[in-house]
Amino acid sequence: MVFPAMNRNLNALFAASLLMLLMALSPAMAQSIPIDRIVAVVNDDVVMQSELSARLDAIKSQIMAREGRLPDEDALRRQVLERMIIERVQLQQAARIGIRIDDITLNNTIENIARENKLTLEAFREVLAREGVDLARFREQIREEMTIAQLRRRQVDNRIQVTDQEIDDLIASESGAIDRDVEYRLAHILVALPEAATPEQIQTARDAASALRERALAGEDFGQLAISHSDAQQALEGGDLGWRASSQIPTLFSRQVVLMNPGDVSEPIRSPNGFHVVKLVDRRGSERSVIQQTRVRHILIRPNELLGDEQARARAANLRQRILNGDDFAELARANSDDKSSAIRGGDLDWANPGDLVPQFEAAMNELKPGEISEPVRSTFGWHLIEVLDRRAHDSSQQMIRVQARDFIRERKREEELELWLQRLRDESFVEYRLQ
Repeated sequence: MVFPAMNRNLNALFAASLLMLLMALSPAMAQSIPIDRIVAVVNDDVVMQSELSARLDAIKSQIMAREGRLPDEDALRRQVLERMIIERVQLQQAARIGIRIDDITLNNTIENIARENKLTLEAFREVLAREGVDLARFREQIREEMTIAQLRRRQVDNRIQVTDQEIDDLIASESGAIDRDVEYRLAHILVALPEAATPEQIQTARDAASALRERALAGEDFGQLAISHSDAQQALEGGDLGWRASSQIPTLFSRQVVLMNPGDVSEPIRSPNGFHVVKLVDRRGSERSVIQQTRVRHILIRPNELLGDEQARARAANLRQRILNGDDFAELARANSDDKSSAIRGGDLDWANPGDLVPQFEAAMNELKPGEISEPVRSTFGWHLIEVLDRRAHDSSQQMIRVQARDFIRERKREEELELWLQRLRDESFVEYRLQ
């Protein structure tokens, strides 16, 4: 078993969820929620006014902290409601195909969130209570986020294939060669099209995208335009796509972006799901060419129905003491580690690059000197004993470049497929709006 850095995206997602709940569920906000009514019917479910108001207040606070001012109230309310509808149809799809996050997995995830914030579970609960956040609602929010993430992995991520030819083409491409050490900060607006759009619908969408571009060129804030008008998943973030290497930029945008200067706004770019207007926010170079690799081995003790978490930790501590008393680490790993793929190699995980291992494991590993053995370290997989065998500075090899290229292509395809899949899921759902 290799321990990929699976937590990073989820941690960011959970942090956003926590912020939203802290804002939306505070007593002061609860007092301002009017008498409840239905604002949207989504298949066999509904969105209530109280839910929309709570989410809207939370989003407003986030936008004010980031942008300093709010867009049009009605446009923002529509965007927030649409995001909630998309969430509902995904949760309904997950239920139909049997995706369910069990309580054990949920409890482990919440423990990890507390640990990432350097809090015990009890202290974390006290923080939630002080902020007026209902623990049961917080748990369900995290469960829903995990459910949607698992659904997307099954319906989108697991179906993406990357061929060797695509990797060769990317490495050999002009933009990949010229801009390998350059990153771009992008924002974009999507004017969506339905499947099998008519010529009139296509022209209307093209005109709308052109008008938004003209407004941006005339000086209107691009982020505010995205919040009010974009149909993309990043709309409420002001269309921000973050920093990306050239090979991570969606294929549709890449050639134009390479030729743009910071502040430039592209002509509308046609894709299967609509018209995109892209802004190059900034560009920066990357000097990094050498990485530090760590040769590491470990013993994993995983809690289960018969072995509680504290018992697993105690067992790992006992194994550590035996190693310090002279027992062979590799032999103990072969006999005791629950990571069977590395146990047969005496716990050896080979040379690890930064980001290869889950954050808790990597943080503890980075604190060790070669030959040192850690105290028991908790991760999402269980309790680890970690020994650093060696460290080295390593130039990026052709093999690593190919791994990075594969990851870039997968992420690019994932974004394109996710947009199409969400649009299809939305189009196949019955939605009735009841906003006044």
